[in-house]
Amino acid sequence: MTVHDLAARVLHVLDPEDAHGVTIRALQAGLGPRAGVDDPILATEVAGLALPNCVGLAPGFDKNAQVFGPMLRAGFGFVECGTVTPLAQAGNPRPRLFRLSEDRAVINRMGFNNEGLEPFAARLARRGPGIVGANIGANKDAQDRIGDYVTGLTRLWGLASYFTINISSPNTPGLRALQTKAALEELLGRLAAARDSLPAEGLVPMFLKVAPDLEDGEVEAIVETVVANGVSGIIVSNTTITRPPLASRHAGEAGGLSGAPLTELSTRMLARFGDAARGRVALIGAGGIGSGADAYARIRAGAQAVQLYSAMVFEGPGLVTRIKRDLAARLRADGFASVAQAVGAG
Repeated sequence: MTVHDLAARVLHVLDPEDAHGVTIRALQAGLGPRAGVDDPILATEVAGLALPNCVGLAPGFDKNAQVFGPMLRAGFGFVECGTVTPLAQAGNPRPRLFRLSEDRAVINRMGFNNEGLEPFAARLARRGPGIVGANIGANKDAQDRIGDYVTGLTRLWGLASYFTINISSPNTPGLRALQTKAALEELLGRLAAARDSLPAEGLVPMFLKVAPDLEDGEVEAIVETVVANGVSGIIVSNTTITRPPLASRHAGEAGGLSGAPLTELSTRMLARFGDAARGRVALIGAGGIGSGADAYARIRAGAQAVQLYSAMVFEGPGLVTRIKRDLAARLRADGFASVAQAVGAG
């Protein structure tokens, strides 16, 4: 365990949201960890993006694009910032973030709290090398939510390595309705038209982030709509509104559940998307990844890369290095020479 991991545990004496603020300020001050050179077996390509390793930082940690550089230096192969909305918004009332330590889980009902597009864009404009994505969303009171996504894409075009369309947060009322077929066709159609009208910037993939709580038939409809509109991939999955058996006193809090209890549900949903996609779009696995074994299971289920966040609350930032080390060992033990060779092998 590193000194940074110990510091992460010490922060548990604070309210979770206050602890997160302290962490962001420490990273801005240059106090974050620095990882060594990546094992070449972990290098991979996702939707044309060349990643030094397949383990990414999920959105929610760096909402305002303040610390993507330190997190890349901490060992992540890519960092996704956001969710960002066109206008700044305060989000839901506090308390809105809860540690479920007994369950190694987190419940949040943040409500897309962020500083808005302009500060986000200004910070991305100063970024150096590395793959940095932008997770875009809609303001809670937007009259045209799809228009908010188009605004986000247009304003950040040329600044982000890729875009994620977040329609699966449970904390903005009505947002998940955009996953229905008719709404999704309009959303992705308008985004595709906006993308095609923007200046050519080389490869800038778009991903759709989905919930793990989809009904039968919805998976196939989402995949077909994604393929029809030239969206590069799907990220499976966001937080869940379901509640498996939990031990923490915070188990009854409203919001999205992430962390270890999401692992099985998200892995099953990923496999369903893999079956429906049949290699036509890239898949990224997220939700409940806390070990090399978890990451490897997602890759074997069809993911070309993975993302994590909640597990760092309990394990500290050194977790990414431990996951990469274990994942590399598992790949070699099973005779794979690369991540790509293991994708869908399970």
